[in-house]
Amino acid sequence: MSSPTGPANGLPVRMPRPRPAGRHRRPEPAVAPEGAPALVLAVPGAPSAASRGLAEEILSIGRSELPGLDGRIGYLEGDDSDGSEFPSLAGVLTAVAQERSARAEFARAAGHEVPAPTGPDAVVVPLLVGPDGDLLRRARQALMDSSAAAELADVLGPHPLLAEGLHVRLSEAGLARADRARLFTVTTAADGIILATTGGEEAVQAAGITGMLLAARLAVPVKAAALDQEGSVAAIAEQLRAEGSTQLALAPYLIGPEVAEGLLDTACKEAGCATGEVLGAYPALGKLAVAQYSAALGITQGASAH
Repeated sequence: MSSPTGPANGLPVRMPRPRPAGRHRRPEPAVAPEGAPALVLAVPGAPSAASRGLAEEILSIGRSELPGLDGRIGYLEGDDSDGSEFPSLAGVLTAVAQERSARAEFARAAGHEVPAPTGPDAVVVPLLVGPDGDLLRRARQALMDSSAAAELADVLGPHPLLAEGLHVRLSEAGLARADRARLFTVTTAADGIILATTGGEEAVQAAGITGMLLAARLAVPVKAAALDQEGSVAAIAEQLRAEGSTQLALAPYLIGPEVAEGLLDTACKEAGCATGEVLGAYPALGKLAVAQYSAALGITQGASAH
């Protein structure tokens, strides 16, 4: 027989665990509002199956961050011929606007009241970690060439998550400890890092912020250089050696499609150092793309990038 306070035999009663409240409670993920603008990734460089796979993976991560997200891919050097798997950014934006208009017409034909559209048809997120004047001008031109009302979001960096990604790529190449708190050494670990980017001096200045975050993680000096400026990487290598670094490594502050083939190899030879891989589809990039999209639209994300 049981009593109001539990079983008669005195065995403990398993009670449901209360849900944590306050700052310890895991935030509920935001959901894209119905009819929200598309997020269009603007992919630089020559289109390829590799760059498409990379962009698709980043969008997949983005959809897990913001369920219901309408994610698209447009190429700054795209091809709008019938059946092309590499459509131009302007072509994708025009298609998004046409689809939005067609949905509204269909709803009206079905007798539904359709409110006047508010906000842009799409938010374009450049697949770049830092500013690149030429590529961003081309993205703006694509917006003007399309028939869409679209907004251009900021590039993905600088951000602490990008410094984390650079650290991971260096450790994968054996050029840095995976965790500086662990008491072991990596015999090939670099004591000076060249943070290599593209986009000229403006990009180098912006990369310097992420470079400071990376230096704090690795406890070694980090200096930024421009891959697309002749002699920049070699000059930074000389500076680091003059300051006492003897084992240098190059950390590509790049996603991948934005850098011309062969530039990284040439830079490594000029600097006489090893290199980590580009960031590629590092998971943080999907989070940052959604964070920039959300910021452009004023969407509050419970599970935004930190």
